[in-house]
Amino acid sequence: MKVDDINQLFEENLLRIQNAPKDLPIIGITGGEPTLLGDKLITLVKYIREQLPNTDIHILSNGRNFKDSDFTSALVKAGEGRIIFGIPLHSDFYRDHDIIAGAKGAFEETITGLYNLASVGACIELRIVMNKLNYKRFLPLAEFIHKNLPFVAWIAYMGMEYTGYAIKNNRNIWIEPKEYVSYLLDAVKYLDEWRYNVCIYNIPLCLLPDNFHEFAQKSISDWKNDYPDICLECKKKIMCCGLFTTSIKPYEGLKAIQ
Repeated sequence: MKVDDINQLFEENLLRIQNAPKDLPIIGITGGEPTLLGDKLITLVKYIREQLPNTDIHILSNGRNFKDSDFTSALVKAGEGRIIFGIPLHSDFYRDHDIIAGAKGAFEETITGLYNLASVGACIELRIVMNKLNYKRFLPLAEFIHKNLPFVAWIAYMGMEYTGYAIKNNRNIWIEPKEYVSYLLDAVKYLDEWRYNVCIYNIPLCLLPDNFHEFAQKSISDWKNDYPDICLECKKKIMCCGLFTTSIKPYEGLKAIQ
């Protein structure tokens, strides 16, 4: 997107909102990084509230621009209590987070942003994208969340989509679920014992122990999810997220649950 395109695309999105079904349960705002719109994002949220008063808004952001407390307060106020902020936290160790985010200082800015959101009563979904660089710190990260971020509404551990940068950086970040599942289960168990709302996104049920299926969500959007032939006879297919159609290869170890 060019700078010159912003106004045109902004107007196009206003038209989409105007034409959206009035009973739409939720609308997503993502990017890129939507907070780079600045005041235009606040205007967009106000327009959604005007046109779709009963629709929740899910904003996916790296959280860094919420370090600006005035902007954060104005955005949350515009949402009238119906915004869910999805913010990634890659690690409890600042250097790992910065490496994964690709920006020095990202950890400090994101943490500041999370506190600013919490201070004005925002609903926060903390997102942990599981990869080779952070999986061994799942439990320390869970402990960090409990000690420092107890205000989050829920925590989502997210399987990666094998596409785009995940392919380009395959050697550095890609890891099969079977290699990190034990670390994941330790973290989920810890957070569940402390009564946090914790869930697992984008991991098929057959790759998780039966007693952790309750945490797994059918999280992949209908327009980009698929089930390979091996899933056709699975008795839990209807409850399973399946796989991303955009991923160029399936996870290892898939099997039909009987």
